[in-house]
Amino acid sequence: MKSRESLVRLKEFQVKDKRRQLAQLQLMMSEFERMSKELETQIAIEEKKSGITDPNHFAYPTFAKAARQRSDNLQVSIRELKVQQDAAELALEEAEAEFAKASALEERDNAVRLRA
Repeated sequence: MKSRESLVRLKEFQVKDKRRQLAQLQLMMSEFERMSKELETQIAIEEKKSGITDPNHFAYPTFAKAARQRSDNLQVSIRELKVQQDAAELALEEAEAEFAKASALEERDNAVRLRA
């Protein structure tokens, strides 16, 4: 029954890999959120210094305009990562179910072997 043990190890590896991928996505999302908040703070400071809060105003600070664009891009990336996170969570659930099934089969085989 070595093949069953190999299958269990493979499924366990897949579960660990899916967990690692999910953790990486969550880390990236939190880092992007942090960066976006920093940019929003910098935008507010620039707007306060210039006294202009309308991005369409001709004298709106260039730095604030560029920072706002970067912040918007980060928000788009966060939304895309959220979709990937949802897919990764589903893949993890499936991998965990397959691992549990393979483990149960191996335990059953071991119990049969011990009885014989």
